[in-house]
Amino acid sequence: MKFNFTSKAKDTMVNHEGAKAFSMSPEMELYAAIATTMLSDATYEKADERMGRILSLLPKVKAEFVAKLAVYARKQMNLRTAPVLLATELAKIHSGDSLVSRTVEHIVQRPDEIMELLAYYQLANKRTAAKKLNKISKQLQKGLAGSFNKFDEYQFAKYNRDAEVKLRDALFLVHPKAKDEAQQVLFNKIAKQELATPYTWETELSALGQQQFATPEEKALAFSCKWEELIDSGKLGYMALLRNLRNILTANVSAAHIRKICEYLLNENAVAKSKQLPFRFLAAYRELKEISSDYTSLLMDALETAITYSVKNLKGFDLETKVVIACDVSGSMQKPVSAKSKVLLYDIGLLLGMLLQYKSQRVVSGMFGDTWKIVTLARRGVLANVDAFYKREGEVGYSTNAYLVLHDLVQRKYIADKVMIFTDVQLWDSKTGNTSTHNTLASRWAAYKQIAPKAKLYLFDLAGYGNAPLRVEQNDVHLIAGWSDKVFDVLQAMENGADALEMISAIEL
Repeated sequence: MKFNFTSKAKDTMVNHEGAKAFSMSPEMELYAAIATTMLSDATYEKADERMGRILSLLPKVKAEFVAKLAVYARKQMNLRTAPVLLATELAKIHSGDSLVSRTVEHIVQRPDEIMELLAYYQLANKRTAAKKLNKISKQLQKGLAGSFNKFDEYQFAKYNRDAEVKLRDALFLVHPKAKDEAQQVLFNKIAKQELATPYTWETELSALGQQQFATPEEKALAFSCKWEELIDSGKLGYMALLRNLRNILTANVSAAHIRKICEYLLNENAVAKSKQLPFRFLAAYRELKEISSDYTSLLMDALETAITYSVKNLKGFDLETKVVIACDVSGSMQKPVSAKSKVLLYDIGLLLGMLLQYKSQRVVSGMFGDTWKIVTLARRGVLANVDAFYKREGEVGYSTNAYLVLHDLVQRKYIADKVMIFTDVQLWDSKTGNTSTHNTLASRWAAYKQIAPKAKLYLFDLAGYGNAPLRVEQNDVHLIAGWSDKVFDVLQAMENGADALEMISAIEL
């Protein structure tokens, strides 16, 4: 499937700052909206508005594209909520073949996603009666039934939570067919609510927390021993480890166990298998900075190395390639990625930018707001560099004058191969109030191409509001959306002449 999303003059509009912008094709807009959302509030758009915009786009694209985008979002971008939404809505707009069931089986990667999908299905279909999930889509049911065959007892027990739709409810509703006698025994355990309590850090620490201790010292020792046991068990997953580094340090585990933690953090295969979004490393890094321990620096160094694995194989950033990296530090970027997160869009832009700086051998990096400022930092120390930028953001103000990046390059006649801008793309001219036709990214890019005809401009869209400051896929302008390190895969594809939509269309169902 090939999508023609070249913009036409009639597709001009204004962005959220009132500046001229260009609309995207429905496919590109849907991709950008999905890649940049956890369905939490954004600065210019509430979560329910984002969901509404996504739903309005679905009838405008082919069902197969929706299915492939759902699978791409789950397996490549490591998102969870958006694929559930797409697969469920696909069941409402498509029938007649197995597309829905195949999509569902692809996106369900954890047992709790079976229940999440059913919970969303009842909400999306406005089911309010006693039997909210009676008579669900046959293809949805088939896909969920097949998903039951993916998991063992430990996995089912780990995600068997007391939620609106429970695991037992899902079993009775979709009627999965056991592939053998052992699995039938497992299904019977789910039905009778007799799953063995899983050995996880949550269950172990919860049980320990219920015990009584004679002294605070005895309690502290018990928790220290429990963390050491969990580390030795191999049951402490990579994400759980990132979330608990602070707790482990404060529990005063042994030097031998700190060594094991570092080995695990630095295990490249473990990092890849964990599929962590890059900002998870930043969150863990910042938590460690608050801990006074003689192991803190060691673990921070381990995180610095681990996060660089995501760009290890990225090509095209050698000594011959000149790269400019510009990070948007405007007010609209200072919005959490989700209601419970301390990580901002601002952080993600800086983090992705610093990862590319680490990979680049000839690089100019900086930040823009009211003004554009070059900030020279060592390439190594990606997470430390993010915080170094963070401390200086007030130096350039809080507008989104991205055109100044290109204006500076033109003025200095600096010929770059790649100009990369990390932003929510709601760009405008705060100096003239959008009245100048010259102070736009589009006009400055046209001017820059006069002196650097081979240069390419990459817009990393971190918010997905559905518009761009200039026409993409023309004049060497490319748009990449998302927060995952998979944006670098898209970048690599573009270097080889492909684009984001072609990557999605290549997904096999």
